[in-house]
Amino acid sequence: MDLSHIDTWLFDMDNTLYPASADLFRHIDERMGAFIAEELGVDRVEARRVQKQFFHAHGTTLRGLMDEHGVEPRRFLDFVHDIEMDALAEDPRVSEGIAALPGRKFVFTNGDVAYAERVLQRLGLAGLFEAIHDIHAMDYRPKPEPQVYAAMCEALSIAPERSVFVEDMARNLVPAKALGMTTVWIDNGSESGGYQADMDAVDLVITDLGEWLSTLTKDV
Repeated sequence: MDLSHIDTWLFDMDNTLYPASADLFRHIDERMGAFIAEELGVDRVEARRVQKQFFHAHGTTLRGLMDEHGVEPRRFLDFVHDIEMDALAEDPRVSEGIAALPGRKFVFTNGDVAYAERVLQRLGLAGLFEAIHDIHAMDYRPKPEPQVYAAMCEALSIAPERSVFVEDMARNLVPAKALGMTTVWIDNGSESGGYQADMDAVDLVITDLGEWLSTLTKDV
């Protein structure tokens, strides 16, 4: 791929900046189930069903809880992100590769800044990104809702046609491609990675972020 015109690099965070094999989201998933069980007064089996129903119908479990049960988002996010980060490890190929990329760099995540900063610190990526565009900045409208992509570009003065977006969930690339971004799907086995995938919206498929970054930046 010719990326010589690119001046902005956007990265999803979970299962993108670290491998899906770290299985960090399993702990968040368990916390979500516990929150729903307590909030709705249901057992864990029903909580799991509700959780996945909300994810598929609303884009995130949080959005479903907000729309259908009036849950205050910060209370939910603080609870589900209260997890250990022991499964995460620094990958010098990723940190050195991102540092070497020419241009601006951002994290674009359905998580929140507080959680993202903890993850980035653990991965040795703190300070490498200009900003973290999180679920609060998106007014709790998650990827892949198209309006949040356009609003992000406006807020951060990003030209989509000169941008790359790297994401582990293929469906989240569709609105990015529609805006003119170059799209990279990191197909690394993450949960729901291929759910509602539209390969017409994917410019490149990779399986290892560190390897790809090393290739991109070897001559930088």
